[in-house]
Amino acid sequence: MNKRKVPLRKCVVTNEMKPKQELIRIVRSPEGVVSVDPTGKKNGRGAYISNSEEVFELAKKKDVLSRHLQTKVSPEIYDQLKEASKRGTK
Repeated sequence: MNKRKVPLRKCVVTNEMKPKQELIRIVRSPEGVVSVDPTGKKNGRGAYISNSEEVFELAKKKDVLSRHLQTKVSPEIYDQLKEASKRGTK
């Protein structure tokens, strides 16, 4: 029996390759709205970030998501990341 291939994605903050389930996806929709994507299937440009408080703080400090999503990301998105992490949503 063959093993299934585990999809890997790169965290935009730490540049580590991790399984997709261990990361949180942030997406910019075609209309320009930035939101947390718990399903990982929304349309638009996505960026993955590791699911840890330290990485969220570093991303907020350096404003990494604004650079990767090519739009201004509000501080509320970083707060939503923390909420999604606490709920265990990936």
